[in-house]
Amino acid sequence: MDQNQIEAIVQAVLNELKKKEAPAAPAASAPAPARPQGRKTDALIIDLPDPTAPERRNAIGVKNPMDLEGLHNLKSTTPARIGAGRAGPRPRTVSWLLFQADHGVTQDAIYGEVKQAVLDQFGLFTVQTMVKDKEEYLLRPDLGRKLTPEAKMLIDQKCVKKPQVQIVVGDGLSAAAINNNLPHIFPVIQQGLEASNISMGTPFFIKFARVGVINDVNTVIGADVVVILIGERPGLGVADAMSAYMGWRPGPGKSDAQRDVICMITNNGGLNPLEAGAYVVELIKKILKHQASGVELKLKTQEEITENPSSDVL
Repeated sequence: MDQNQIEAIVQAVLNELKKKEAPAAPAASAPAPARPQGRKTDALIIDLPDPTAPERRNAIGVKNPMDLEGLHNLKSTTPARIGAGRAGPRPRTVSWLLFQADHGVTQDAIYGEVKQAVLDQFGLFTVQTMVKDKEEYLLRPDLGRKLTPEAKMLIDQKCVKKPQVQIVVGDGLSAAAINNNLPHIFPVIQQGLEASNISMGTPFFIKFARVGVINDVNTVIGADVVVILIGERPGLGVADAMSAYMGWRPGPGKSDAQRDVICMITNNGGLNPLEAGAYVVELIKKILKHQASGVELKLKTQEEITENPSSDVL
């Protein structure tokens, strides 16, 4: 065997070895699925149940409580965040998410607007306090107690003077309170006053209102009783509660001590607005009877009970 034959055999062996070591050609793969439009497929997605759902809100977060039934009973009596449990020194994730969700609701209530359709339903015209915007409203409560000169002029033009009762509506710290409750409570008050032969003035809406604005309102109206239906400061869990403040002949210098209030008017765990309307009418009648409100009304009522225990005190 000559040299050429030997080299040919070696080359053939090398070629065969190369064929065995070469990687196999990849099989034809199926086309990749199309990416969903508007969504990154590589983004981290965590689906969690709604923390505000009743079953989640009322769930007991304490592990192995000694009295589970007692804890459930206690939790059912209050919207307070009890029985939430802990994760070490921190709140549990579900508790934190619920807190964030409720905080978002309060922000919406504070910065929301009263719907014009709700005001139109009762023919309420709108005036404004000295406040220019929501930020100033939060920082300057004193300006929310004073009407602008234009507001006083409009009230003077449109309103009946010296009625027995003047009803005003104010957004306060919760527009949701007005949107959700005014359609229910206002007709009850209106009908109750009419049935009791109590004259009612021209109702209207005050934007950026504080409770004390009724003093300024009555310098123009001159009513015996002024009632303001106003949104309460929202809490974590209830953001649409309304209050009804009222006073006997309010004016400059009158304070909360000279006013009465029915508060927490809401269908969400508070006083039903229909019932509240009836209470407002009864309290108005009591104020008119004793010609007093606030602390003075309480003292006069107590005196009447002491002098005549069998008297039917409203």
